[in-house]
Amino acid sequence: MITNRPALGLFDNPRPHPSLEWEETACPQCGSNSSQFFLEAPDPLPPAHEGRIFAVVRCSECDLIFTNPRPTERTIGQFYPTDYRPHRRASKMRPARPVHSLYSRIFGRPCQERRGVLPWPAPGRLLDFGCGAGSFLKTMAEQGWQVTGLDAAVGAVEHVRDHHGLTALVGTLPHPDLQPCSFDVITMWHSLEHVHQPLRILREAHKLLIPGGQLIVATPNIASWPFRFFGISWFGLDLPRHLTHFTPATLTAMLQNAGFRVKCLRPMRHSDWLRSSAQLALHRGRRGLITRALRWKPLAKLTTWLCYLSGQSDCIIAIAERPA
Repeated sequence: MITNRPALGLFDNPRPHPSLEWEETACPQCGSNSSQFFLEAPDPLPPAHEGRIFAVVRCSECDLIFTNPRPTERTIGQFYPTDYRPHRRASKMRPARPVHSLYSRIFGRPCQERRGVLPWPAPGRLLDFGCGAGSFLKTMAEQGWQVTGLDAAVGAVEHVRDHHGLTALVGTLPHPDLQPCSFDVITMWHSLEHVHQPLRILREAHKLLIPGGQLIVATPNIASWPFRFFGISWFGLDLPRHLTHFTPATLTAMLQNAGFRVKCLRPMRHSDWLRSSAQLALHRGRRGLITRALRWKPLAKLTTWLCYLSGQSDCIIAIAERPA
């Protein structure tokens, strides 16, 4: 028996693993059992489940794209390696490069909200769903926000508490320690695509926000030009960890179904995603001058900008509001 340790989260990897369990699912958006084959692809992360192929389907009723069949909530943690990037401790990641304003505007990381400019008039109460190792929480706490993190990975939550000294909880939504109308802003940075019941998560987030509170959701965009070019080697696919594969239309529809008013939805720039897609495509045997060239950082940044200006970036961000 393990003592002095919280209960294991979904993405922690105890040994021995329980046997993998699989489930067929209805559409996570509309509940329809009618779907069409969309694609199938292997896990891009080596090597534990090498050889497995995962299927993705499109709902015939609402067009939502989702992984089906999929690992159950109890066993999907086996597909998250111990060094899974969002859960890495800060000491294991490269230090941030100093940001210069002009460079940042042109070539910098895409989402200025993530740097701390949230759609809220002053520091308030913030919940970061899928907080990982807590770098965003730390940034916001330094700006005066009252922050709470929530993540299914015990190790990540312990790091937030021990290394940053911030409040973080193990689990998902609903959570017994979180009360209705207790947050001004909730953020979901590339976490909604990982959950088995995204619509339920959004409805629970709606309850936690005050009337007029804001929700920020960032997800991969499977309607993007990078996906069309790279296909099954697209970095944003990440099967089977990504369970729902959003487009601007389906993300908007799900937010509205959860009771939110979508204020804006726009593309995000991630040139490192483009380079990672190119590297994965080459590793899988794809050849071609363009694929090889996109590993070059300046060209990847330029291409990412062209996708962004055309509204075809491989990431999207939505800002939604709980109506007053």
